[in-house]
Amino acid sequence: MAKKVLIIVENLSVPTDVRVWKEACSLRDTGYEVIVLCPRKDNTRRHEFLEGVHIYRHPVTKEGNSSWGYMWEYSNAFCWEWLYAWWIYVRHGFHVIQGCNPPDDIVFVALPFRPLGVRYIFDHHDANPELYLSKYGNRAILYRIQVWLEKMTFRYSDVVIATNDSYRELAMRRGRVRPEDIFVVRNGPIAGFKAVPANPALKYGKPYLVGYVGVMNTQEGLDILLDVALRIKNLGRQDVHFTCIGRGPELRRLRRMTKERKLEDTVTFTGYVPNSDLVEILSTADVCVNPDKPCEMNSISTMNKIMEYMALGKPIVQFEGREGRFSAQEASLYSDGADPVSDFADKILWLLDHPEERSRMGEFGRRRVENQLAWEHSVENLLAAYERAFSKVRSNYVLHAIGPDADSNG
Repeated sequence: MAKKVLIIVENLSVPTDVRVWKEACSLRDTGYEVIVLCPRKDNTRRHEFLEGVHIYRHPVTKEGNSSWGYMWEYSNAFCWEWLYAWWIYVRHGFHVIQGCNPPDDIVFVALPFRPLGVRYIFDHHDANPELYLSKYGNRAILYRIQVWLEKMTFRYSDVVIATNDSYRELAMRRGRVRPEDIFVVRNGPIAGFKAVPANPALKYGKPYLVGYVGVMNTQEGLDILLDVALRIKNLGRQDVHFTCIGRGPELRRLRRMTKERKLEDTVTFTGYVPNSDLVEILSTADVCVNPDKPCEMNSISTMNKIMEYMALGKPIVQFEGREGRFSAQEASLYSDGADPVSDFADKILWLLDHPEERSRMGEFGRRRVENQLAWEHSVENLLAAYERAFSKVRSNYVLHAIGPDADSNG
């Protein structure tokens, strides 16, 4: 009978959360029965059966924009996740729960199912203690809560999926997880994520376009990018436009800052756009940027945007960081952060003024994704992680006796 999986994610809805959707589809293609539980955003349906995957979406409160705001958001989500998980268990049954952080409290949704033989896979998207520090810069009680939650998550995880080797090392060192229970599953784009013909109309009448895609949040450094755009404009370069794609709790403030700095003719924040529009905008861009603030969190994390830029053959400017350099290598220029605005701006302008180098870097990145970093290269490790988890399931009890549609002859 089918092996059943419940994937819980709080940060984004599905299929908007590209990583989770790729995981769900890859498991489905291998014969798993996959159910996803996620927040209900953008007026999406509470339930749909999409491409062979059940998606349940729970109600959400207002997205947090402060430490206590996030606590309220996550507490509200936790209650819904707990209720929905039991309802899904009764209706469908499942053998494994995969929890995708942030936050690190999903393990407590899974723990009550442990006596029933259900195993827990921790899909480690973000290092939460470092994420908290990057946003709020203090080690007060809420930081200590993040540390404790991470500790509990590692302790009660049967398998850990790490997005890169930095997170793998963190799981071994800080979480004391055995190496054989950790599997690196990188954030590569799917094979069909390719560039389309450029649309000159998206350059707002200017020769050059600088593109950005990502969440509009504190640690993403969009305030730095606005300073970069202002510096470029003040240097007399009226030939460059910046388009930033994405949404998040900082979007309204960033649009206000754009107006205050009189950058409406230089910077556009699109908010959410369909994937086809995203690809067209980035395909039109001459340079793509990752202004994530230099900090430990951003240094050890693999950013989806970098992989997407590379898949589309775009040269990149970003701050120096361990995983950013590992991913992009020669596809990017790296700012050391000593003079973040001036140096970042100078590197953008240098690339705009050297089209041959832009072409070389973009081609290097595209080949690196195709040959090493595309999602297809990560599927084997994802499946290995699940095989490891299912090897820990008490097969006699669970695989043949779970859920209302269990095999009556089991």
